[in-house]
Amino acid sequence: MTKTYRIGQIVPSSNITMETEIPAMLTARQLIRPERFTFHSSRMRMKTVAKEELAAMDAQSDRCALELSDAAVDVMGYACLVAIMSMGPGYHRESQQRLRQCTADNGAETAVVTSAGALVDALEVLGAKRVVVVAPYMKPLTEMVVNYIREEGIDVLDYRALEIPNNLDVARHDPDNLPAIVASMDVSEVDAIVLSACVQMPSLSAVAKVEALTGKPVITAAIATTYAMLKALELEPVVPGAGALLSGAY
Repeated sequence: MTKTYRIGQIVPSSNITMETEIPAMLTARQLIRPERFTFHSSRMRMKTVAKEELAAMDAQSDRCALELSDAAVDVMGYACLVAIMSMGPGYHRESQQRLRQCTADNGAETAVVTSAGALVDALEVLGAKRVVVVAPYMKPLTEMVVNYIREEGIDVLDYRALEIPNNLDVARHDPDNLPAIVASMDVSEVDAIVLSACVQMPSLSAVAKVEALTGKPVITAAIATTYAMLKALELEPVVPGAGALLSGAY
């Protein structure tokens, strides 16, 4: 019998990519597995990717978790990596625990993953100790992300900050630019490439090309979140065309 899972996403109000890439991956999975997925979102206000605005946005995440738990979703993903990482090292654990408690208090306890936690967990799954990172943020925020990853015991050997302040402009960044950006970095010593440390910057279409060009596993915040969601649902984390992490090897 085919089972349908409800996927909940807590998204910034200006985010348009997470509701594109995660459904694309789970829809592709439907071609090889019997499950079906529906997608449900709740929004936190945010237009400019700045630390103060991110903190104000994060304060709205409890309301979003409550709203999604009203729909009895099967898993919930907090879809803003930089909002979590800008709150200080290890904050994803505090956020996940608090949001899960919100759902429990509403009588609908739900597994909660964050794109920030999913990314660092995915690097651990890959056994990656040395990485390079591409992020769309201004340099100070990008450095916060890099430091957050380093605090999790992963060495970031190089990074690129694309310095795009407006969140809608982040969504307009052409993923076809990403292979050339990676080509400008020395990846000879890395274990994996973080092609997009942001769930708003489109990257899915470039993953296979960058893996082919570099011979390295490539992950993105969206791919890592999809992996974490499938694990939370106790489903085999396999999606065709979504890079090494979702190939079935892990």
